[in-house]
Order: sequence, then structure tokens, then C-alpha cells
Amino acid sequence: MKRVALYARVSTLNGHQDPEMQLRELREFAGARGWQIVAEFTDRGVSGSKDRRPQLDRLMDAARSRKIDVLIVWKLDRFARSLKHMVVALSEFESLGVPFVSLRDNLDLTTPSGRLMFHVVSAMAEFERALIQERVRAGLQHARAKGKRLGRPTVAMATASRTTLWRRQRDASTPGIGATVVPGANPGPYSE
Repeated sequence: MKRVALYARVSTLNGHQDPEMQLRELREFAGARGWQIVAEFTDRGVSGSKDRRPQLDRLMDAARSRKIDVLIVWKLDRFARSLKHMVVALSEFESLGVPFVSLRDNLDLTTPSGRLMFHVVSAMAEFERALIQERVRAGLQHARAKGKRLGRPTVAMATASRTTLWRRQRDASTPGIGATVVPGANPGPYSE
């Protein structure tokens, strides 16, 4: 008999959202499959955009400890809002041999078609990551072409440490040293 963990999440504590609705359907689903529910994890008042949540962390520990065989959630957005977090978590579950089932989304990684869908989602996430990298590189190239200075800003004189100020003064007074670093410094007779 498969050991099942249920995960539910509600984002508010105001009483308008009740995780019991999610858990009731999850219990029925597990019972219909003949699976034994060994744990229920419920995060209340926690945003799904956070990768770290108290009950989600406990769930991940249970999976890593091999205390569960299957994880069932009511909907994907109850588990994760970020595609990156979803793909990373599903990959970890896959490596641990813990299939993931999203009841309302008809995503069941205990079946061949569910695993195919997971690989499609993973490929889309990888594609999205590559597009973002491409856009960032294009943006940096465009900024350079417009003469924008990239990188960390230089330390302003008002906020520079005493050591930094001392080095600037020392380098400015030594011919040929720091001429390219300190704006307006006298290059001295030894510079080219």
C-alpha cells in the first residue's frame, strides 16, 4: 500500500479560505486508489510565491527521509506559484521516487502520460530561462552601445572610507600611478 502525503495551502487567515475543502477531496482521491494517508501538511496564511513555507519544508523533509511514496495536492497553484520552484520541486520528487499528483489539474506523475507532461513543463521552463538570459544579454549590449556605464558605481568621496581616500591621495601624488584611476590626476613625467 502506497504511503501518501497531502499538501494544502490557503493564503489568508481571515476565515474566508478553508483548507478542509482541499483536504476532503484529496482524502477521497487517496481512498479511491487504496492509498494510505500518512501525513497531511497545511500552510495557512502563507503566499504560494514563497519557496520556503513551514509545512512545505516539513513535507520536503518527509520526502527526503523516504517517509512518503506519493504526494497529492489539490491544484498546482496551491503548491507553487513560480514555474521555477515547481520544476525544481518536481525534479527533486522525481529523483526521490515520489510521484506528484495534482488533483484538479489532472497531473498524475504516477502514470506515463503524467510523466510526459512533466517533461514538457520542464522543457518549457528551460526554454523560458534561456529566453530571459538572451533578453538580459541583449539589454546589456544595448546599454553599452548607448554609452551606459555598467557594473557597480564608484565609491563617492562622501562615503569613501579613510583607507580609500588615503589610497586615492597617495596614488594621485605619485607620478604615473593611479592616473587612469583618479580622474583629473596629474599623469606625471613618466607616463606615456
